[in-house]
Amino acid sequence: MCCRYVLLQDHAKTLLAQLGVPLAEGSAPSSRYNITPSTGILAVRNQPGGIKRELASLHWGLIPSWARASASPVVNARDESLAGKPTFRDAFRSRRCLIPASGFYEWKAVGRSRQPWLFRLRDEQPFFLAGLWETWRAPDGTALESCAVVTTTPNAMMGSIHHRMPVMLADAASWNRWLDPRVTEPSELALLLRPFPAKTMTAFALSPRVNNVRHDDPLCLAPASADPQLGLNP
Repeated sequence: MCCRYVLLQDHAKTLLAQLGVPLAEGSAPSSRYNITPSTGILAVRNQPGGIKRELASLHWGLIPSWARASASPVVNARDESLAGKPTFRDAFRSRRCLIPASGFYEWKAVGRSRQPWLFRLRDEQPFFLAGLWETWRAPDGTALESCAVVTTTPNAMMGSIHHRMPVMLADAASWNRWLDPRVTEPSELALLLRPFPAKTMTAFALSPRVNNVRHDDPLCLAPASADPQLGLNP
């Protein structure tokens, strides 16, 4: 599962430049330290009906086009269900997106409390999360573009914290493959839907500040004191 993540401004600019997605002067996104579901998030996708890439702001919580107004948004899409579940099937074939990230959070139960952890690449470089997007129209005709983060089984590092992890894509080949509109068969994307190598990642226990969704500042990244009960060294 992935329900919170962080994106620093410099990392967003770096990733967009690598994908050839231009930013208007002065429009670089601000750093966000506690990105939560039900908010607008940045995503790179192919322009609808074309192959040119664009930066979009999508509602995090996917609602399929055929859903009723009372439908609950879906924050995560399990990789095992992408090809067959109606909620994801069409988007998996033709509406995939890349969600830029600097790191993501997960929580581990420690007694009666929940200890937050930050997961990122060992070299501290940014990466993309694999995503799907949809357009849903309200009864009054208003359009809502929404997305979900694709998750898979955990690697060895994540396994002690949570039973799922987001699908991470950290190189140009995987980015291009995920966005390629010519790729429509699930079997052609199977190699991307796997746990990211644990040896290339690090994990840090954090202070409880990030637990509060109202906090969105650099202090969300403040490390916790070393504690052997946490299971990993911060």
